[in-house]
Amino acid sequence: MLKRVEISELRLGMFIQKLEGSWFKHPFWKSKFLLEEMWMLEVLQGSAVEAVIIDTERGLNNVPEREVATAGAAPLPSRGMPLAPLRPTANKFAAARVATAKEFGTARKIAERHSKLVSRVFIEARLGRGISARTVDPLIDDIYASVQRNLYAFNGLLRCREDSEETYRHALATSALMIALARQMNLSVSETRDAGMAGLLMDIGANQETGGPPHPEDVWAGGTTDLETDAHCQHVLAGHALLKAAGDIPDTVLKVCLRHHERLDGSGYPHRLAGNDIDQLSRMAAICDTYDLLVAGKQGCLGLDPAEAIRHMGEHCEGLDPVIMVDFIEMVGIYPIGAFVELRSGRLAMVVDEDPTERALPTVYTFWSKPLDKKVKGEAIVLSQCYGADEIVGIAQLGGLDVPPLGALRESLLSAYARAAGA
Repeated sequence: MLKRVEISELRLGMFIQKLEGSWFKHPFWKSKFLLEEMWMLEVLQGSAVEAVIIDTERGLNNVPEREVATAGAAPLPSRGMPLAPLRPTANKFAAARVATAKEFGTARKIAERHSKLVSRVFIEARLGRGISARTVDPLIDDIYASVQRNLYAFNGLLRCREDSEETYRHALATSALMIALARQMNLSVSETRDAGMAGLLMDIGANQETGGPPHPEDVWAGGTTDLETDAHCQHVLAGHALLKAAGDIPDTVLKVCLRHHERLDGSGYPHRLAGNDIDQLSRMAAICDTYDLLVAGKQGCLGLDPAEAIRHMGEHCEGLDPVIMVDFIEMVGIYPIGAFVELRSGRLAMVVDEDPTERALPTVYTFWSKPLDKKVKGEAIVLSQCYGADEIVGIAQLGGLDVPPLGALRESLLSAYARAAGA
């Protein structure tokens, strides 16, 4: 039975079915979870959430009867995974780092220097030629070094660059996400390098004949059926065979190529693996691949805003590893670089940097005033240091505004921020 509970009535052991109010007003990346630790209760009671809906069949019930109407409500997931909220602790990468604006320049040079390499690797794969690990080692080294200098810059740059070669951009972005996530999870140097190589090569089998990997939206909406015979399934099998034939690709990378579309609840492909049958790097790849495809969008269609993509993944996370998902959000931030946000002042801005110690308070660069209904001079605002003078109130809606296409807008704002920062 579902029941509305005031925040003051919450007790450990209750199962939170829904948090009332805006998703952005509470510190949890998912609204359904078991309230099992005191710090979770304290953080929730200190948030702007006034009440929650609990499920008394999945947790404790020691409050007065106040059953809520459930007409039209979606049924509870039969295979729901226990989900942990973001821990309110300082990020372990808060130490000194190269400024994001400065690293953007280095990241741009890396992407431009290696774009031909990535293109050649995928073209040779389409021609059936073997891929050697030695071929991509220099690229992995450069991305790894960039992430070591700054956790956010490389992928943030790719998110804000216009690039017509979607397959190659996706490979670079996923590689950077995998390396950054491995670093967030404190994996070894060897495991981190394998993660980066897996992100770069796991879709090597995607081509025009197989149709490439499906978009997450299509799968979640039930658009991909009969996966055993679907053409989408073939790209992982073809890619695995191609990489295995190379002879020097690490076994962990081969597994990721084959398993990054598997899901913990058994709904993935090609072998419908579930739970512990899916290795850690493949679970990481499922999250990184899904996120980048969501923000990149389908061919000819705009992707989701990065902040909206994070929220969207939380709503469809049954097959994704919930523990790794928490690490992923801690890594990219609740409002990733490239997200468009609305401020309390009525200004619209784009996220241009992250604060490792304050995930909900990034640096933003303004470009529009809603009260004035016009463009405004750009200003960088470090929200973690403005002491409440302004704050994010939600994801910005840009429809109907006189602004450039989103790709061009992101690139111009990021460049303007870098220039203003003297990078």
